Amino acid sequence: MDAVAESKRGKQTARNMFLSTMVTAACAGVIYMFVPHDENLDPVKAVDFTVELATVRIAAPYPVAAPEGLPEKWKPTSVSYDAPAGKAWHIGFLDPDGKYVAVEQSTAAARTYVAQVSQKAKNTGTTAKVAGREWQVWEGEKYDALVLPEKGHTTVVTGSAPRERLVEMAEALRTEPVGGAVPSASPAS
Repeated sequence: MDAVAESKRGKQTARNMFLSTMVTAACAGVIYMFVPHDENLDPVKAVDFTVELATVRIAAPYPVAAPEGLPEKWKPTSVSYDAPAGKAWHIGFLDPDGKYVAVEQSTAAARTYVAQVSQKAKNTGTTAKVAGREWQVWEGEKYDALVLPEKGHTTVVTGSAPRERLVEMAEALRTEPVGGAVPSASPAS
């Protein structure tokens, strides 16, 4: 009698587990149907860098560059300032085509810093005049870069976007004198 009861109990346990699984799956399906989904929703969130920019413009020992007047389709995605690592300022963007463009500034040694932020791009030995300034042209397998070496710091516009977008970003850069004075309308200095 015990063997028959155990056999019956084993079948009921498997049946109950199967039914529980089916009920759980049905509930999950109903919930899924009522939760809104947007396949066109962009998973990359835009960041507001205004507070960080104001703070860094007070703290950094060089005129901090940030873009002004870019079309709304440019999306800022990251911002940081790393004082111990060469007082490094970073703002990352997605251009209107979804390609990456970053503005990088630092007091670190230009040769190693530019190679680091541009994913090992190399100086081509050529320059491009952008917003009245001579920028070095660097090219790499992953990123290209426009590099503006200045007294005490280096400004880099780099990313996977085509050079036209890097130029567009470099043209939009504006700086503010050290100490947080009124913003200037001049290109990155």
